[in-house]
Amino acid sequence: MTIKTFAIEYNAVNDRNTFSNGDTLTGRVIVEVTKETKIKDVTVKAKGKANVAWTESHGEESVTYWDKEKYFSQTQSVLEDKAVGNALLVAGRHVFPFAFQLPYQGLPSSFKGAHGKIHYTLSAKLSRSVWPGKKAEANFTFVSKDDYNQPTVMAPQQGSKDKNVVFFASGNISMDIFLPKTGYQQGEGLVINGEIVNSSTRKIVPKYIIYQKQSFFAGKRAVHTTDILKEKDAPLTSSTRQNLSKVLQIPFEITPTIQNCRIIKVEYRLKVILDVSFTKNPVIKLPLVILPFNDGPSVKALEAGLYPDLAKLNL
Repeated sequence: MTIKTFAIEYNAVNDRNTFSNGDTLTGRVIVEVTKETKIKDVTVKAKGKANVAWTESHGEESVTYWDKEKYFSQTQSVLEDKAVGNALLVAGRHVFPFAFQLPYQGLPSSFKGAHGKIHYTLSAKLSRSVWPGKKAEANFTFVSKDDYNQPTVMAPQQGSKDKNVVFFASGNISMDIFLPKTGYQQGEGLVINGEIVNSSTRKIVPKYIIYQKQSFFAGKRAVHTTDILKEKDAPLTSSTRQNLSKVLQIPFEITPTIQNCRIIKVEYRLKVILDVSFTKNPVIKLPLVILPFNDGPSVKALEAGLYPDLAKLNL
């Protein structure tokens, strides 16, 4: 085999090995040949895209819905101009450096979900006149720094709910929930304030859930929801009033909110439930925006998103 090694590598710009808007992505293509070899060119391509696909059954027919979105594609030759088309590599190891500047705007974060993904890749291609060429590929993780709507991120959230208990019991239960803001970084504590009043003859159990909602668009919408954090408080007995000041720790191992992709959207909600026997539970849902943290999650967690990584959260 004339070409012993053909590989592409890139340099990390931080200890998380992630890239963001405007970063310069540098690296090298490595070619190792066992004897003198003539090649036409060596090119490198950096690209980002999203794609979705899922299948639904409609009676006896199955319909597949799919769509894709391309963000950018940049290609460059890593040979010297005078060598393109007629380069001669002597036996041994050859290293060809490259550099790309990533776009400043319009790129969503890397993500892999139930019916689609947003992914960024580097690919290298070696072409020869007569013999088959070689290809190599490497994925890199992108974390978007596109500005979130600051008024929305800083806006407080509030919800109220009350319910009469009438089946084998009597009285009323109610809750008022307040969040000081909507946006939280990965790993940040989400502070829940409020009041829960149990004026019924039953005990109630306050429960708290943070869940992720993945939406995929391809002519119609497919939705996948997953609970990422669950906690509950001690039961409140009859005729009990509780002032609430609870902190839920946002997991590091979740993808930030994705709002800037046409075919994939990732959203989060806080759900507060008063669990009561033999009656429909009162529920309050409040929107959350999860922001990337400067010293945030691992590359694997970002690339995989939440959907394949539930075991890491010990749910």
